[in-house]
Amino acid sequence: MILRNWLAALAVAALAPAAAGAPTSILFVGNSYTFGRVDPVMSYNAAAVHDLTAAMHAANPSGANSFEPHPWGGVAGIFKQFTVQAGLDYDVSLSTRNAASLRGHFLNTNSAGWDLRGNIGAQRWDQVVLQEQSDEPLTKQPGLASNPAYFGTYANLIENWVHQGQALSYRERDLIGGTNAKCAEITGASTGSCSLLRNVAANANANAAAEVYLYQTWARPNLVNAPSKTITDEHTGAVTYTGEPAPSFFPSLQAMTADLKQSFEATALAAAADGSGGFAGIAPVGEAFMRAIASGVATPDMYAPGAATDGRVDLWFDDGTHASKYGSYLSALTLFGTITGVNPSVLGAGEIAARDLGISARDAVLLQRVASEQLGFSAPVPEPSSWVLAGLGLGVLWLKRSRKEGEQA
Repeated sequence: MILRNWLAALAVAALAPAAAGAPTSILFVGNSYTFGRVDPVMSYNAAAVHDLTAAMHAANPSGANSFEPHPWGGVAGIFKQFTVQAGLDYDVSLSTRNAASLRGHFLNTNSAGWDLRGNIGAQRWDQVVLQEQSDEPLTKQPGLASNPAYFGTYANLIENWVHQGQALSYRERDLIGGTNAKCAEITGASTGSCSLLRNVAANANANAAAEVYLYQTWARPNLVNAPSKTITDEHTGAVTYTGEPAPSFFPSLQAMTADLKQSFEATALAAAADGSGGFAGIAPVGEAFMRAIASGVATPDMYAPGAATDGRVDLWFDDGTHASKYGSYLSALTLFGTITGVNPSVLGAGEIAARDLGISARDAVLLQRVASEQLGFSAPVPEPSSWVLAGLGLGVLWLKRSRKEGEQA
């Protein structure tokens, strides 16, 4: 990846015509882990991205939190800013709803009028990023709202629909378990749900060449030895500790991350086996969080008495599940490197999104380095001049388009 990037930078003049084509269209599908949940991330760069659920919320705000006003920019907005600085031409959209699962997106189990599947089929996307509900991929445990069978099934169904677009008529029992009883046992759903005939219209905007990515989410401190349960004020978003003991489902954040990693890899492997095109990659955001802790960049225990004064960034918001601005920044860096092939370290100390979010240049560089190392870039890149960074972006854009044209030939 490093060699590809520097070769691209050396070929700036020859590659300039490639930037004149249509921008790369990308859709982020997910929930509050993608739209950011709280400012400064939630509304960040919203004017530069298309919030495809803003009009749906305006028509019917039921089921949405009043402290999460549209339009949203979120992690997608940070990603967009990175692409601008790297000289990449991206048209960025997001289709997100609070607490939405991939199953919810595909089956439109949403507030009336929230056509999330319609957003996925709204145009011919070049790239699509799928973010699952945070505990859905985890191994099932009593009391934990996980459903790895739904995760694997619906990640694959969406990937197939983006790539191939055929109309579907299926029962979940045919995809999970084989019988109503087995499907219900595996998913925890009713036999009626497992046997319900589900019809999905064809995707007229399917694109066999689309790159579909999985956005690996992170371990949640509120599921690992949290001091107590919390409640979130539905009007202000303020988080209060109740004093009620919180259940713990994993012995450590690292163990929860390992469980997520295994689930995402299994889902990607299964999707690759059906001939539909599969996933282009997994953005290892959760693993990047653990790398930030292991390298001393991030605090290892947000609940520790000295967490706020230990000189390290806290990757989590105070509810122990959502990302802080630092966690969202690291998420966007990891997605950026995964999707574009550009080393996040080239963004450097003067990176604009960090400045806008109130992240110091020092912390921005440290988080860039974490993402770079997680993605296998061999060494930090010296901060480049603007023309080199722009050339780098043009080069990668040309290489990706050349590869895509070769696949279509």
